[in-house]
Amino acid sequence: MGNDMIDYIDDNEIPVFIINGFLEAGKTSFIQYTMSEEYFQIEGNTLLIVCEEGEVEYQSSELARAHTKLVQIENEEDLEPGRMEELRQSFNAERVIIEYNGMWDPTKLVLPEGWVLYQQITIFNGATLTTYLNNMKALMGPMLRNTELCIVNRCDDRQETELLDWKRKLRPMLVSESAIVMENKYGEIPLETLPEELPYDLEAPVIEIKPEDFGIWFFDAKDNPDRYKGKIVSFTACIMRSRNFQEDCFVPGRMAMTCCEADMTFIGFIAHYADIDAFPNHGWVKLRAKMDVRYQKEYGGEGPFLEVIDMSLTGEIKEPVAF
Repeated sequence: MGNDMIDYIDDNEIPVFIINGFLEAGKTSFIQYTMSEEYFQIEGNTLLIVCEEGEVEYQSSELARAHTKLVQIENEEDLEPGRMEELRQSFNAERVIIEYNGMWDPTKLVLPEGWVLYQQITIFNGATLTTYLNNMKALMGPMLRNTELCIVNRCDDRQETELLDWKRKLRPMLVSESAIVMENKYGEIPLETLPEELPYDLEAPVIEIKPEDFGIWFFDAKDNPDRYKGKIVSFTACIMRSRNFQEDCFVPGRMAMTCCEADMTFIGFIAHYADIDAFPNHGWVKLRAKMDVRYQKEYGGEGPFLEVIDMSLTGEIKEPVAF
């Protein structure tokens, strides 16, 4: 809960901060640390709704000093708008923190009228994250969907390859503006310094993107567009056209499974090709394109852009992109 989030709170709204994650991820410790920071020492009362009992307990003295009232909610059905607003009014709270239960469905959480989600932070324990990624991605996808900041703590003694694997698997489940932070006992690990080995040669005259590497290329280019500026890439994709696109523009992309079969999305970058009318919408093509970085209203800013050199019809790739 950064200082900037608190500075811009609308007086007519009840700001809500959701701290999400599985049991023993470190949610309580994070909230306690936040309450001890100077920027949290503001006027007005805070309602802290705790939805599960973890390994760390809140100290009554710290809660009192932060003008915070703790309420325990044990059953998911009890976390409903009327009950939450009743609790807020009983303490005259001006803001609400919800320490959410990671096993509850976040899509079922309905906030009372006038309550606004200002920030959602999801926390994972690095000692158990690989297990969750391998076995519980269906739960993690909805948990991460509205997350602004994803923190992975306790990353001590983890290999760089595992950290990179986590980043690649978490990134597709987050929105574009979200950040991933990994921490060990020394503090934040600078992810940009990790020696990432891409499965294709960035220095090749034509970068061949294999079907199984499409997702890696997409998110790496999205996060590091300047790395690909001026590069020529070749890959197989499905044509997606829209009336809202500029003339002769389309998106060559693929369906991607970010967490489970029920959570599929089409991923790809805007491309331009003068002869696009010769190809059917939703047809599959093999193309070569020169990559650029341009402003697009669909991106809401600058992002990767493909100037297609040539393309031809080809067979469908039936398997979705997986991470």
